[in-house]
Amino acid sequence: MSRGRRLLRGPRPEAVPLLVGRACALVGLLDIAGGVFPRFRHSRMHALAEVLPGAFGPFAAALSLSAGVLLLLLAHGLKRGKRRAWRAAVALLPAGAVAQFTYRHSILGVLISLALLAPLLRHRDQFDALPDPRSRWRALANFVLMSAGSLLLGLLIVSVQGERMVGDPSLADRIAHVVYGLFGFEGPVDYQGTTSWTVAFSLGALGLLTAVTTIYLAFRPEHPAAHLTEEDEARLRALLDKHGGRDSLGHFALRRDKAVVFSPSGKAAVTYRVVSGVMLASGDPIGDVEAWPGAIEQFMDEAKAHSWTPAVMGCSETGGEVWTRETGLDALELGDEAVVDVKDFSLAGRAMRNVRQMVKRIERAGYETRVRRVRDLGEAELERIRGAADDWRGTDTERGFSMALGRVGDPADGDCLIATAHKQDDHPGPYGDLKAILHFVPWGTDGASLDLMRRDRTADPGMNELLIVAALQAAPKLGITRVSLNFAMFRAALARGEKIGAGPVLRAWRGLLVFLSRWFQIESLYKFNAKFQPRWEPRFVVYRASADLPRIGFAAMQAEGFVNLALPLPRLLRRRRPAGRRPCAHGTTAERNVRAA
Repeated sequence: MSRGRRLLRGPRPEAVPLLVGRACALVGLLDIAGGVFPRFRHSRMHALAEVLPGAFGPFAAALSLSAGVLLLLLAHGLKRGKRRAWRAAVALLPAGAVAQFTYRHSILGVLISLALLAPLLRHRDQFDALPDPRSRWRALANFVLMSAGSLLLGLLIVSVQGERMVGDPSLADRIAHVVYGLFGFEGPVDYQGTTSWTVAFSLGALGLLTAVTTIYLAFRPEHPAAHLTEEDEARLRALLDKHGGRDSLGHFALRRDKAVVFSPSGKAAVTYRVVSGVMLASGDPIGDVEAWPGAIEQFMDEAKAHSWTPAVMGCSETGGEVWTRETGLDALELGDEAVVDVKDFSLAGRAMRNVRQMVKRIERAGYETRVRRVRDLGEAELERIRGAADDWRGTDTERGFSMALGRVGDPADGDCLIATAHKQDDHPGPYGDLKAILHFVPWGTDGASLDLMRRDRTADPGMNELLIVAALQAAPKLGITRVSLNFAMFRAALARGEKIGAGPVLRAWRGLLVFLSRWFQIESLYKFNAKFQPRWEPRFVVYRASADLPRIGFAAMQAEGFVNLALPLPRLLRRRRPAGRRPCAHGTTAERNVRAA
């Protein structure tokens, strides 16, 4: 491998940012402990802590608490080599040295401050990571999280002073005292001696920090979150027209809440989204395989520039080989994609007995199916389908990222397929006879990839099976020879673990997956896919180091919509968007409406 390719292995944090960040976090924790716990301020540990940067002495608990919180906020940015965190630390350390000399006349404190400042200045070139994309919603998130943290920390400050507390105030009185104190007012709890002033200044400092950080985030220049521009989308569609048949997930690159980097030649691209400092790509790169290394290099350079953790979710075996070869990253099998070859599909035979009986029963109940291209539907019917798909979603939060398009019936997606189930009722609902929807995206010129499944909860069970069979039977007339169904996580472990002769470790692993299926539908998706006798195509996650896997997993769950840290508006207050170029949601849920768990 050439030296140029070796450089792609970044963006592993350098030793100096890691050490400085950890030291910053440790000092912050010591400062918080010094400001919160009275006994800590008389311990041997505090004798060391009070000469560290940010610790301004036992008589300044509020300043110690404020400095500790600020240092904790800076620690993560320093470990990632962020330039703005470096600037803040370079400003804070001299201020800490001045405070040490002014308040305590501590030469040792000044020397320690300068000792930590020296590596920051000497290795300033290692703190060059650009800031993350942001929006002003970060200000709201900061306000909520800082308020919750300040409330809990303030309750701890109030409670640990129990020996000096007058009377025995209730929990409600203590919470009220914290809330009043965060706004700078005196609360219902009283203390002996000067403790009331210490508590009041500490609570006021927490409230001030919450206000200052929120105001800063609200008024700083806004960097928009990831989105696909019309020009980027046009270039991606041109690549998919030539090379879209290679990967069943290729069309999902057109989600409009993704960003994209192109190879220098423009013949390949990688789409991604940044979640919690993880740069998540999905599926294989788009375009000519020969140009993939150039797009991957651009992706890795972007990750290194921002100190993001690179990861790829759901790439194919070929994609995993290219990613690992070009970057030195590792790959781990994540699960299997169910692919049905249309020419081999039939309802005949014992293996298809359950599906056959279910479909015939539903058809006898009066249901009929229609399978059409989006371009063949009228606008009125498309609007009805969009409304139903939104209302029948099984969760308040849209799900999906790597295997979901996030929109239905967009005029630009005329090649997508929509399979619908209909039944005439005496009392039709708001969507008439429409009872269930399946949406497929193109997979090259001769394939389709399942995007979402939605059904009316009053409809008979088996709507998804009915529409998948209808789509497979209609596929030859539409020129489709292969259909990708759901993705089954850890499918191989589930299949091997239930066989005779499986060892105790494999059985235990399968048992854990079955247990987790109560929340993530791991086993149910596997069994649902297996009904259609597909061939299984492995999919992989590509990662830098094993220590990154928990972080990548959490970021992936956020991207897929299983973990939602945002505060959505109540459903009644959400405004229905008109058709056309809609901002994309995370779209999809199974049985209850998901493609990918």
